Amino acid sequence: PFGNLSDCPNGSRWIMDVFNECAQDSRDVASIVLGLGSIGCFVAAAFPQFYQACRTGIMDQALSIYFLLGWLGGDLLNLIGSFLADQLPLQVYTAIYYVLADLGMLSLYCYYRLKNRGRAFPAPINAAFVFLSVGSLCSLSLLGWASPEAPGTFRGRALLSAPGDELAPKPFSRTEIIGFTIGSISSVLYLCSRVPQICTN
Repeated sequence: PFGNLSDCPNGSRWIMDVFNECAQDSRDVASIVLGLGSIGCFVAAAFPQFYQACRTGIMDQALSIYFLLGWLGGDLLNLIGSFLADQLPLQVYTAIYYVLADLGMLSLYCYYRLKNRGRAFPAPINAAFVFLSVGSLCSLSLLGWASPEAPGTFRGRALLSAPGDELAPKPFSRTEIIGFTIGSISSVLYLCSRVPQICTN
């Protein structure tokens, strides 16, 4: 649907077709390729942890539940923030993957906790897990309500894009401001979630 490159002169056709982004020079292409490599590393990093958890069966002793809940909260807020801030599709898809991976990791943790210790979780952890799980499912369902972009438009990379024909910068909408705020809270959760894991170690 985005075959017309008139709004993106000298743009890379495959990047426009696959990611709906305008990459006009080698710096733009390098940014996209390095970003994809970074995403690939993050995706691949989860699999050894899943394997180790299944092989040893002591995941509930090695990981802190608060660390996992902090990760899920951070990724959930990252997903909501990227949706509200109208981020690029690849960013939204990556955020969805992280939420699903966190839910998988939490499911393994709960399974081995019940198997190894045979007792239930404290009420606050149960409440947090239910809240974050329901929030994850609601966030994923909200993505279907996104209004489609006008045909022929593209989403530029703000940090690398050249100045356009606009005389003044376009102000952020209220939804985008809320999205950026939620993204900032997500960052705080990521940083704070390390503390209980260090204590567990």
